[in-house]
Amino acid sequence: MVWPKPAIAVSRSRSGDALTAPSGTPPVRYDRAIYPNWVLGLLALWTALLIGQALGHYQAPLLPQAEHWLYDLRMRALAPAQPDPAIVMVDIDERSLAEHGRWPWSRSLLADLLAKMTDPGGARLIGLDLILAEPDPTDGLAALQRLAGRAPDNAPLQAAVALLAPLLDDDRRLTDTLRRAPMVLGFHLSNESGAAQIGVLPPPLALLSALSPAATALPRWQGHGGNLPSLQAAAMRGAGHLNAIVDNDGLVRQLPLLAPYGGELHGTLALAMARALLIQAAAAPTDGTDSLLSLPSLTFEPADGPLQALHLRAAGAAAGAAPAASAPASPAGWPSHLRVPVDAQARAWVPYSAGGSGFVRLSATDLLAGKLPAEALRDKIVLVGVSAPGLVDQRPTPVDAAMLGTLVHAHMLSGILQQRLLATPSAAPLIEALALAVQALLAWWWLPRRLLWQGALLTCSVLVLVLLAAAVAWVWGGWVMPLASLVLLPLSLLLAHSLLVYRYATGARRQLAALFGQYVPPELVQRMSREPDRYTMRSRSTELTVLFADVHGFSGLAEHMPPAELGAMMNLIFSHLTDVIREHQGTLDKYIGDSVMAFWGAPLDAPDHARRAVNAALAMRERLPKLHAELATRGWPALEINIGINTGNMVVGDMGSRHRRAYTVMGDAVNQAARIQALCSQYGLGLVIGDSTRQAVADLLCLALGHIKVRGRDAPIRVWHPLRFHAGQSLHADVFSREWARMRQAVEGGRIDEAQTLLTALQANLALQPLCHWQRQQLRSGKPAKAAPQPAR
Repeated sequence: MVWPKPAIAVSRSRSGDALTAPSGTPPVRYDRAIYPNWVLGLLALWTALLIGQALGHYQAPLLPQAEHWLYDLRMRALAPAQPDPAIVMVDIDERSLAEHGRWPWSRSLLADLLAKMTDPGGARLIGLDLILAEPDPTDGLAALQRLAGRAPDNAPLQAAVALLAPLLDDDRRLTDTLRRAPMVLGFHLSNESGAAQIGVLPPPLALLSALSPAATALPRWQGHGGNLPSLQAAAMRGAGHLNAIVDNDGLVRQLPLLAPYGGELHGTLALAMARALLIQAAAAPTDGTDSLLSLPSLTFEPADGPLQALHLRAAGAAAGAAPAASAPASPAGWPSHLRVPVDAQARAWVPYSAGGSGFVRLSATDLLAGKLPAEALRDKIVLVGVSAPGLVDQRPTPVDAAMLGTLVHAHMLSGILQQRLLATPSAAPLIEALALAVQALLAWWWLPRRLLWQGALLTCSVLVLVLLAAAVAWVWGGWVMPLASLVLLPLSLLLAHSLLVYRYATGARRQLAALFGQYVPPELVQRMSREPDRYTMRSRSTELTVLFADVHGFSGLAEHMPPAELGAMMNLIFSHLTDVIREHQGTLDKYIGDSVMAFWGAPLDAPDHARRAVNAALAMRERLPKLHAELATRGWPALEINIGINTGNMVVGDMGSRHRRAYTVMGDAVNQAARIQALCSQYGLGLVIGDSTRQAVADLLCLALGHIKVRGRDAPIRVWHPLRFHAGQSLHADVFSREWARMRQAVEGGRIDEAQTLLTALQANLALQPLCHWQRQQLRSGKPAKAAPQPAR
């Protein structure tokens, strides 16, 4: 495909020497293909790059940030507003610290808090968003043991110490509380090289080697911060890591549900709690050692369909195991196993609720004081966190700029239990690549053949369709479909189309100005450039008005004037006449010797082209005094201008030979205008118009000069002399004085016919019967008026 020429463009003739107008084909418009081959190649390459990025061959810069932004828009617009009544947060808030002392609390106080939660009729499961990695610094047992060590032989002291030790061992008290309570602890993982290993980790959910090959893509961790061995061993429901995935913009959108560490797999706090709930509902320990954690209840499954994601499958019990009679019933709607959609790195989208909370938050001090109603924690899933200033773990999320980290885990746990996690289908890359290809083909087929506003309408329609499809997939299918490239491609194609249309339009305007700028005024070229496809140099037949303006007496003057001065004088005269033509929006055709040729009605349509031409001629006559003054300052004689105007059908367009062409007019009406201009000298008048022009300006007062036979025509033509005022117009004193002075000058110069014409005009307009009668007598005698000055010599 080659770059098309604009509507006003011309093509080379066969000889290659001249420009000729195309024939037989309509002008090229914006609704034709305007894309050159190199542009199509660049757009194809751009589409291929986006498709390659969608298929995962490389990571395009800035697209992840755009993807995150579009994900956040959907999350804020489509997140559910209802809270999850099954999950409650017990908050160690500022009021709790003011009531019970600064953090960290003693293990005794923490044991009391947990015991309050697990009283009969209390919580179903408790998750601690805390890490208990060090012994209690407020524990009195250490001081008592140091005292006993100083007197090992003091039997009474040793007996007292043995009696008081159980009462002062706060860590042991907390351990006993954890052993009785359905508790899941928290721990922290670090992926920094050389990270410390503090505390112990819970038993793993599974061994890394036992999972499918898909698990090999999971990121590895280097260090950990766990709980005290005694506390971790007492938490029979295990523990979950508290790590979150912080994207480049600082927001938390996903949690790593599985974290490989030392060949073992550990789950996040939400997954550990969900698994514990299933196991708790499916079976109960039969002896003193709780074997629930060893059940093979976690598998990493591949996607079972193109619109499914990888899954973590958490079951309630081993195959063949029956639920224990004493096990509490599962909440309504809970399945016996959970399928958690994740990506290849076992990450899951956090299903935030609108507003960022959606959970009941209870103050720890109200729980310790017994101020909460009995059913506040009954059969609830409780997460314990800290929101006191200076201790709060806040995370920016798509729905909240500062959300408690505990609530992030609460949202994930709620989504896992209600099976409403969002997922990216395994076939999402193929769907994205296919959609990009369809968009590109549609744009390449439709955009180059449409105007800019039509291209913008198509792009908006495609974007609305893409966004609507993404919203439907989110709401009805729980799918997080990639959007950034599907939004970027139409916008980039529209931008390219806009630049091409702009280049096309500006190129057409520049060519239009180059072609017509020498003929018509700049303001007309500017008007024409707004719609360049409407104007062409192709020849056409239409009604126009043509004007010839000739310098009277030029031949005799040229015989005696030096050529340099003659040229300078004609340049001055032509400049004045051309200024008038442009002021009246005429088209300058050419300079012919001492004559100027102009026409009205093309290339810009002008229904009143005859009136504009006559007004221009009258303006030329009125400019003569100014021109004469300039000529006099340079010592040049005053010259008169003879103007002939005619209206009729003529051919206008780019015409000429293969060596030279011009935008001009030709036809019988043009020839008549030249003949009419020659009549000015015969009548002694500076302006004569044809009968067709007179009919077009019927309201203008014109003097009939009769029917005149001109060369080249058998039938005579009727000609007129327009005056400077309209029929019925009241002449002011200055107008009358000027017309009367012209008549007297004609008498003094011996131009009787011109004087008679002017006098008749005054009579027709002013009905000056006596004056006209007296003046007629003067005219008949051929004598000048008595008051007339002597004619200039």
